[in-house]
Amino acid sequence: MKKLRYIILTLAILPTLLAAKQPNILFIFTDDHAAHAISAYGSKINTTPHMDRLAKEGMLFEKCYVSNAICGPSRAVILTGKYSHLNGFLKNQRQPFDGSQQTFPKLLRKVGYTTAVIGKWHLKSTPTGFDYFDVLIGQGPYYNPPMKTTDEEGKVITEKNTGYTTDIITDKALAWLKNDREKDKPFMLMYQHKAPHRNWQPGPKHLTMFDGVDIPEPETLWDDYKGRTSAAGKQTMTIARHLNDNDLKLNEGPRNLTPEQRKVWEAAYGPKNEAFRKANLQGEALVKWKYQRYIKDYLRCVQSVDDNLGRVLDYLDETGLAKNTIVIYSSDQGWYLGDHGWYDKRWMYEESLVMPLLVRWPGVVKPGSRNSDIVSNLDFAETFLDIAGAKIPKDMQGTSILPLLKGQTPKDWRTHFYYHYYEFPGAHSVARHYGVTNGRHKLIYFYQNNEWELFDLGKDPNELSSVYGNSDYSRIQTDLLAELKRLRVQYKVPEKDPDSVNNTPKPPRKKK
Repeated sequence: MKKLRYIILTLAILPTLLAAKQPNILFIFTDDHAAHAISAYGSKINTTPHMDRLAKEGMLFEKCYVSNAICGPSRAVILTGKYSHLNGFLKNQRQPFDGSQQTFPKLLRKVGYTTAVIGKWHLKSTPTGFDYFDVLIGQGPYYNPPMKTTDEEGKVITEKNTGYTTDIITDKALAWLKNDREKDKPFMLMYQHKAPHRNWQPGPKHLTMFDGVDIPEPETLWDDYKGRTSAAGKQTMTIARHLNDNDLKLNEGPRNLTPEQRKVWEAAYGPKNEAFRKANLQGEALVKWKYQRYIKDYLRCVQSVDDNLGRVLDYLDETGLAKNTIVIYSSDQGWYLGDHGWYDKRWMYEESLVMPLLVRWPGVVKPGSRNSDIVSNLDFAETFLDIAGAKIPKDMQGTSILPLLKGQTPKDWRTHFYYHYYEFPGAHSVARHYGVTNGRHKLIYFYQNNEWELFDLGKDPNELSSVYGNSDYSRIQTDLLAELKRLRVQYKVPEKDPDSVNNTPKPPRKKK
């Protein structure tokens, strides 16, 4: 009888014992945040004290590479642990993400986690696998965003919100942590920002930040693209020619502002725009002005994210949750801060290939540590499952970085990484390409153009001059070609692109 009571008691308290061992997971995700706009990564143009705090109290990854440098596909890779050609979301396409497939939030729920996603979703679908969601519709605006959630009966509804989106998303995340999560379970919260996505509309607290300051220009701002294939020169993402009045805030500003918000906005941008019109800039002076306007608005948006990150970290500390919560900060890919004269992402070049990745885990991750192993968004799902003690499905294609977080690099850790971008024809006219990198040398194939590039990042960190076909690099080129072939087989990449990447013309609008 005593033995039976012991068994019953053990079964009763087992969920509590498991929950005590399973850490909470807070995944903080931004949109288009370049690593080189974080001071912990060596930024020369801004300071991010709360992101730096994560680096000081945790681990900074120097080589976190994105598998497909565009918003929706990166998010789909993170959810599934599979490359784009397998999860079905290859570009920012019109069809929604297939939420019926296996995702890590669904698997975390099976091992006792309560799961939530708050903020940007950007997968044209209703989130699945979450106990709670409250997400932006599409890109969502920077001010007064409508957001999709469920009512008490589980019906999907749209709610109006008033305020700055970065602040609102944080308010909602904190409210869920304080009031709505199941306190007897470990949680996994995906806290995801719109910022600093185009068109970089700063919040009211930061509208005049950097006024009167000249932000240093990147050394490749005036890149002429002569050292590479034709692809680099055919894009449509230059600061000089492709930023519009909406990007540069030369129009009336956000259309959905309240009268009070409009007054604050006009007070900040009106005088600046009037001064610009009087200056009547042209040529190089005009490009310099566009760069300053662009980069300041971008950094203002980043600053709002950093401030709000501080609010969340403070809450974790004040409540004691920080002791058993792993905090991960990342973004969906890198971004061009005027590098090569560009804004946007998409390329396999370093600025868009490298994702920021900061991880704090008290008692596990050594404070102030840095890691130079090659990791990827392909590894995130497997890592979350490993942290939770869940079984990692064999069909996932990444590898858990848990050993790296503990300061141990497995002997068989990857030495090469495969990249593949599909969205052409499409926004910004970046040619389809795939490639391989070992962190020092990089091979890129623009397969629709049948053009190759090879870069020595040690000697040419800005990737200005391809050495493909150079006899001095014949062995390296041969090795990378072999690795590229091997990885395409390993990841089951089809020889021809899936039909879903072929743009179907939109039907003509009917005349009214």
